[in-house]
Amino acid sequence: MSDSSFMTLALEQARAAAARGEVPVGAVLVQDGRVIAQDGNRVEELFDPTAHAEILVLRAAARLAGSPRLEGCDLYVTLEPCPMCATAISFARLRRVYFGAYDPKGGGIDHGPRIFERSTCHHRPEVYGGFAEAEAAEILRTFFRARR
Repeated sequence: MSDSSFMTLALEQARAAAARGEVPVGAVLVQDGRVIAQDGNRVEELFDPTAHAEILVLRAAARLAGSPRLEGCDLYVTLEPCPMCATAISFARLRRVYFGAYDPKGGGIDHGPRIFERSTCHHRPEVYGGFAEAEAAEILRTFFRARR
């Protein structure tokens, strides 16, 4: 599979999250060209403020790996990770993060606290923002427009 195929899967997870009434963010975690975890936000469903797509795939992959460190893994996510997720990504020691839409209000990588640029951040993955940005942003706009 290719980078765009992995992001397509993340976009599918975002659409599935929207169908469940969740903020439409989807994530896919890949290792050695193979999907090892994928999910969308489940905050409302699980009554869990930490049930962001990124956290859910990190948890699933860590269980499979038998380790909290997921070195060599790449994350594809439809929205710039928030500070909580960015910190978890750092702790998991992911190799790369590809994200779709930028999040000027709630982002934690290119916006807000810029977690990976902090002196207290011990691991900084490679980051590629704006990957399938238009489609990821449109999914979010459509979701929020329907709720206003």
